Amino acid sequence: METKIFKVTKDSLDILQEASKLLNSGELVAFPTETVYGLGANAFNADACKRIFLAKGRPSDNPLIVHISTPEDAEKIAYTCPLYYELAKAFMPGPLTIILPKKEIIPNEVTAGLDTVAIRCPKNEVANKLIEISGIPIAAPSANSSGKPSPTSAKHVYDDLNGKIPMILDGGDSEFGVESTVITIKDDILTILRPGSVTPKMLEGVSKNVQIASAVKEELKANETALSPGMKYKHYAPRANLYLIDDRYISFIEYVKQKQKTENCGVMCYDEEISLFDNKNLLPVGKKKDIKKQTKKLFNLLRQADDIGVDTVYAHLPSDDGESLAIYNRMIRACAHRVIGGRNGKD
Repeated sequence: METKIFKVTKDSLDILQEASKLLNSGELVAFPTETVYGLGANAFNADACKRIFLAKGRPSDNPLIVHISTPEDAEKIAYTCPLYYELAKAFMPGPLTIILPKKEIIPNEVTAGLDTVAIRCPKNEVANKLIEISGIPIAAPSANSSGKPSPTSAKHVYDDLNGKIPMILDGGDSEFGVESTVITIKDDILTILRPGSVTPKMLEGVSKNVQIASAVKEELKANETALSPGMKYKHYAPRANLYLIDDRYISFIEYVKQKQKTENCGVMCYDEEISLFDNKNLLPVGKKKDIKKQTKKLFNLLRQADDIGVDTVYAHLPSDDGESLAIYNRMIRACAHRVIGGRNGKD
């Protein structure tokens, strides 16, 4: 299969119409969102959704997110509630996914057999226009090979899926750089299953009852069901072995300087630290306090680690609260919980 890439804006109507025809005929289309690039299929078409899993090499028990063009479109596929609309007013369109009880129109292939469906209304104008023109909800996980760092550019998608899908819509680099925040609603309690750019503090502006699922910071238990993408499997990982250093207990700088002498390693360091290391295989993440920039650069840097061919990568263990929670969650999964230093350190 030949994979074609088209540069698009929301006004590229001819190209968006072509993408819509592909989706409605059961084909897959990769498209930009404000979080990461998505690999889309008609959410009403079970066979099309199965193709997503095949193209990505994704386990079939990992549910997909369904993208809609307006918050009200959720009524067609799920049972909503007043709190859903309060959240929609505050955060939609935007990087928030809400899990709701599903209606029968959504096939089990989308939800991994669960009786709930994850719903998101993207802010990205290309994504939103594509959904509107297609006239269907679009089921879409990240448009990467399963387990690899999520794609934040059309090039990343092409590198992973060339020859496996017919079309990639190139809308430029993703705005946020990590996937959406995923939450559930139960008895007016919001539970974060996957952190993202909508932070716990922001959610508390809508509901004071906000909690964080244990699987956000820890490994999912053997008998625990994955209710959201990104919960169950090792995700976001480069080919190199990634290690996080808890520099509350061990000096990141001194530890990594020694490793640079003996290993072919990459170093994900703060901009302020660049001059302290040997000038080889450095992967600067941004300034220490610039969490937004670190978030946006994260997946691109993990892919760069593969491009430069290092065997190991060392990075700071991020803080696990506030704005840093999303980075912590992605990094702890990318390294398969390999942390050096600290009470739970694994050297």
